[in-house]
Amino acid sequence: MDDILNQLPQRAKDTHKEHKKFFTKLKKKPPKHLDALMMELHEDEFSKTDCLTCANCCKTTSPIFTDKDIFRIAKHFRIKEQKFIENYLEVDEDNFHVLKSAPCTFLGADNSCMIYDVRPKACQEYPHTNRRNFHKISEITLKNVAICPATFNIVEAMRKRIDTGTNPKGPKERFTGR
Repeated sequence: MDDILNQLPQRAKDTHKEHKKFFTKLKKKPPKHLDALMMELHEDEFSKTDCLTCANCCKTTSPIFTDKDIFRIAKHFRIKEQKFIENYLEVDEDNFHVLKSAPCTFLGADNSCMIYDVRPKACQEYPHTNRRNFHKISEITLKNVAICPATFNIVEAMRKRIDTGTNPKGPKERFTGR
């Protein structure tokens, strides 16, 4: 997995223009079956991918903590919401509550989440590749391609399945770090 994670930023950079062009066209005219296709691609990829072998999202980025997340997690710790915020969160440039540091404070040594049952909604939904109206979240997907090997593979599989005329050479192979 280390090889894959070491190569992923460069692979994402190398394909960024192609991906951006693809998503621009996809956003303008999404296929009617896009949500069903994304669910299929997401399920297929995660039948082969074990997030516990990677956890790069938890090691490198912070989710946004909503008020509901803060309430739920603070209740789990049996502390006041304000105390939870003071201990773990800061406000970012977009005025969202995010973790003060990376890797995630709640990431265990075995890559498991110590607050899995009450984790933030953003963590529950990550990498967002099975969301409805997928074409509306292209910006976040373009960022996640550089963080999550599964997202990279899903986007490449999507490009194989959806013809927008942006990939004349043919799509890349599944990213396995080779």
